[in-house]
Order: sequence, then C-alpha cells, then structure tokens
Amino acid sequence: MRKYTLIALLFLVTSFLCAQKTYELKSPDGKLQIRVQIGSNITYELLQENTIVINPSPIAMKLGNGVVWGESPRITKVQNNSINQTINSPFYKKKIVEDHFNEMIMSFKGDFRIVFRAYDDGIAYRFVSSLKTDFTVINEEATFNFGKDYNAYIPYVKSKDKEVEKQFFNSFENIYTYTPLSGMNSDRLAFSPLVIDLGNGKKVCIAESDLESYPGMFLINKNKSTSLKGIFAPYPKTTIQGGYNKLQQVVTEPEPFIAQCKGQKAFPWRIAIVSLQDMDLANNDMVYRLAAPSKLQDISWIKPGKVAWDWWNNWGIYNVDFEVGVNNKTYMAYIDFASRNHIDYVILDEGWAVNMQADLFQVVPEIDLEKLVAYGKSKNVELILWAGYYAFERDMEKVCEHYSRMGIKGFKIDFMDRDDQQMVDFNYRAAAVAAKYKLLLDFHGTYKPTGLNRTYPNVINFESVHGLEQMKWSDIKTDQVTYDVTMPFIRMVAGPVDYTQGAMTNGTKKTFAPINNAPMSQGTRCHQLAEYVVFESPLNMLCDSPTKYEKEQECTDFISAIPTVWDRTISLNGEIGKYITIARQKENIWYAGSLTNWDERSLDLNLSFLEDGNFVADVYIDGINANRTAMDYKHELINIPLTRKLSFKMAKGGGFAMKIYKK
Repeated sequence: MRKYTLIALLFLVTSFLCAQKTYELKSPDGKLQIRVQIGSNITYELLQENTIVINPSPIAMKLGNGVVWGESPRITKVQNNSINQTINSPFYKKKIVEDHFNEMIMSFKGDFRIVFRAYDDGIAYRFVSSLKTDFTVINEEATFNFGKDYNAYIPYVKSKDKEVEKQFFNSFENIYTYTPLSGMNSDRLAFSPLVIDLGNGKKVCIAESDLESYPGMFLINKNKSTSLKGIFAPYPKTTIQGGYNKLQQVVTEPEPFIAQCKGQKAFPWRIAIVSLQDMDLANNDMVYRLAAPSKLQDISWIKPGKVAWDWWNNWGIYNVDFEVGVNNKTYMAYIDFASRNHIDYVILDEGWAVNMQADLFQVVPEIDLEKLVAYGKSKNVELILWAGYYAFERDMEKVCEHYSRMGIKGFKIDFMDRDDQQMVDFNYRAAAVAAKYKLLLDFHGTYKPTGLNRTYPNVINFESVHGLEQMKWSDIKTDQVTYDVTMPFIRMVAGPVDYTQGAMTNGTKKTFAPINNAPMSQGTRCHQLAEYVVFESPLNMLCDSPTKYEKEQECTDFISAIPTVWDRTISLNGEIGKYITIARQKENIWYAGSLTNWDERSLDLNLSFLEDGNFVADVYIDGINANRTAMDYKHELINIPLTRKLSFKMAKGGGFAMKIYKK
C-alpha cells in the first residue's frame, strides 16, 4: 500500500508542477529578471544576475463580491513590449528622465491584467481592472519575501498605539531603525520607501508610484519572519472634525473595504529598486517615471523658488522699532528681506487666520492681506498662505478662487496625516482645483510623494520627512545628523522633501539643545548649507530669522543663489547613515554638496563630469574649530585642477558646499 500511496503522491506533485507555468521578463541590460509563476495563485520572483533578491512572493486582490484576482488564475493573453523614451521634467532634479524598460502585460479571465516592468535599476508591477461596473477592494496582497534575515532601515509610524487601525493616523515623520527583518516590531506599521540591506553593498528599496484614488501602502512583519507585507488603511465610513486646532478629520469608524473603484482602473505600482552602491539610490527616478503624465497643458505660471519662512524662527526679527508677531509690519519686514536677497516668496504660516475656526475667510485683524500682496508685488516678492487641511477642504473652490484673485500664489496645506483613499482623493482634488486658479501647493503634514508632482506639477513639494522643525522640540538624544545622511537614500527616492533647512544657529553634539522659541540645528553651518544642494526641494524654505541671515550675509548670498530645480543631478559618493555627496547642474553652473554623520571624514571628489576648460570652485567648508563651535566655517575660492580631483575634510556633523563655474 505504501508503494501505491507514494506513486499517487508523486503523480499529484507532478500534476501540480505541470499545471504551473513560468513567465520571464528581463531588464534592458539583462541583469534584472522577473519570474512570474502562474499556478493555483500568482507569484513573482526577482533576480539580479541570477542571484535571488526577492523570493517567490504572492500577489492578489480581493474584491467586494468575493472574487480574488490571483486565485486559480487563467491567462488569456500575454503581451511583451520594449520602450525606450524620455520624459520632460521641468520641475525636477533633472530636465530629462530616461524611461527605458521591458514590459509584460498579462491578461486574465475575470477582466483584470497585471503589468510587469523591468528597468535596469528595478522592477514594478500593478493590477489593472477592465471591469464594466464599479466595485470595492477588500484587500490587496503585496508581499516581499526574502530568503535571509537581512537588516533593514525601518521608518516606523510615530504612533505608539498597539492597535494597527489607530496607527493609520500619523504624520509620516520618523527616523530610521536599523534592524534585522525578524527583529521588526510586529505591533507597529512602517511606511515606504523602506530599504533592505542585502549585504556587500547591494540594497533593495520598496516603494510605490501613481497612487491615485487608492490607499497608500504601509509595511508590516507580523510573525518575526523575513517577509514584509503590504497593509492598507480602510476606507473611512465616518469622520469627525478634530485633531490639531480642529483642522483635521479623524476617522471614527472604518468601512470593511479599503477602496471604492471605477470599473476601469489602474492601481498603484509596487516597486522594488535594486542598487549595487548606495549613491545610486540618492539619484533614482523610478517613482517619477512610473507616475501618470502631467494633466496640465499650461505650466508657464508654475514658479519654483526660495521662501522666507516665519514659523521655525518664531517670527524672530529683532533690532526693529515695532512689536514683532503676526502683523503687517512683521511681514513687510520679511518681504523687504526677501526682496533684498532675491528670494521669490514669503509664507504666512499658522496665525494669519483666526485660530480654532477652520475658516480661511476669517483673517485676524492684525493682518491686511491685500495690502501685503500689493507691497510684495512692489518688491517682486509673492505670498504663500498656510492652511490647515479641514479649513482648505471645506471651502476649497471658494478659497482658491478668492485668494487667487487677491494675488496669493499658493498654499502650504498641513495636518492631513492620513493616506486612506479619501485623503488621497483630497490631494488629487486639491491639486486640480489649485491648478485651475494657478496656485502652487506644498503638501505639509502628508504622506510621502508617489509621483503626484509629475501628474500635477503645481504640487511643488511634500513633507513626510523628519525635518528641521523637529529640532524645536525633539528629545536631545534624537540624532538628526545621522538622519540627514540616511533620508536621501530612502525617503528622497519617493520625491522632493519639505525639510525646511537653513539654520544659522548650529550645535555640536555637546552644545545642541531643543529650544522651541530659539531653535538651532544639529551639526555645522556647512552641514546646513550643503543641504540646499543634497536635498531635492523645488520650493525651498529659509527657516531662520531675516535678522540672523543678514548678520550672516555671506551664507545668505550662497543660499539665495542656489537653484531649486536642475538640469542634471549626479551622485558622487555615499553610504547610508554615513555620508553623501551630490552634484547638480543648472545651465552652465554646477553645485556640489556633501554631508557626514557625527564622524569626522575626509573625502576625495572626482569632478570628471566637468567639460573641458578651467573651472573655479566657490567653497564653504567646515572651519578648523567646527568641532567645538559648529558655526565655524571657511569660505574660499579654489582652482579646480585638470585632474578634476579635490579632497575635503568635514568636521563631526559637518559638510561642505560649493558653486563651480568656468573662469
């Protein structure tokens, strides 16, 4: 009997294997390979030069009618394409984005497709529905299985609530925890992008793109395994006005599904970027490439630039003959400062509208907006207004029409703190309405960018970063300097950051203190200057006081001259959590910036990207006493040798920044 049982078992296994079919897709250079297996379910596997990066991982989508895309799938058609094109990207870190990929479109019975793409630097897949009726999605299975217990850089949500449902409400601002996959906290959500360290310099970054009318993807490891699983906020059934100053909508009851969908729908791209050296992650274009093309025909009115900002420095003008605060005289002084220093915008942050009313038509009596707009125009300076989410949402069309007519140029919208489908829909709707009235948007207090800045290029910046504002109140043990040399390889993969750099008061490890009304940065002055080059930020704030900037005019001149969008970007070197150097070109001028962690560091730079000719570098480097006094720096002109090789030394928490131009 045992013999016949074994034969039957072998027959079943053989039948199962024969029922499975494998489809393969390679990147244009042939080094990355996706293997898709179709059997009782659908799995994908990612290899890099025949070495497994992601082990076979199931993908599926459960609909509200009980149908599961991916369960007993039946293929009806497979189509392969090869695309080699370029994308114009006028408000990005490079003017032209290369878009070269091989594609496999797998059509299945049940009116859905799965599209796989293989690029030289990563892969992506997405579900596409061709149903004829609307439907709901109960859940999506997005799994990333790894064959070893690799270390990973985990950005947990800040919420300490053990109930996962309550963690969906969060600010998307946190530092990274470096831990083995099996050591992840199973009670806490993490948000993407997230990087796994495969060893020997190889990394894989998990991200998403083209997130439209669908919840964002969190990642969790529930069973101490070596797998990450996507998890999605449910669709809100009921919400109440509340949260910070009554400016938020708090979900009180969820629906039993994550999304309501039209019959014809393309779902977000699930992305795995593979890098063999960390510096490549700091200049990756995958999220931008995969986003939907621009929906705006006329973009001539969109103007990136620098912003003089009031809130971080606590309206910190001094040595003046008026009482500083949220009033016209203070903002006229900010406008004067911006005008003298060729800064494009002044922002009126929280305080210009009556507090606790969530009503952007109730302006405090100390502010005359029309007078400020006119004064700004006379000085060639435009105004941007801060707005709490609910205040903007409740009167969106009227607010945009009214303030656009007045001459306001944009809004910084804050405190969304969710990425369920309802909030994602708000971001797209806000982008469209703002564009109708030729208004820029800076999404503060929001989820990470997923390509909306390509689809609606008037959305010029995003927060979702542990930015300099945290230094006003963070625990003294918070290591912002290490974060600064970690975030560009991970969070910045998703897109630009509203980090709000530019502190003129700087602290060493020993001298730093979080002081809300007199804030400072961790690290050196040159660390702050270099952030204007290293961090991608098309709408870039000068966070400190106009009085301090004009006492430090040499640094202010350097900051104000740095572009915020670029023709080319090159990663020169870098290692996650240790250091990074980025070079960026605008027309005939190059800028380069470098940051280090709390280790002193000497770096050799290869500037061979420079064309023929003689070049000079206008350099800001850490001073000889920067380890004692973080504000110490040296400014000098250096002739760049024909070898194009330079060496620099950075202090602890230091950096250097330079402007490179032809003689």
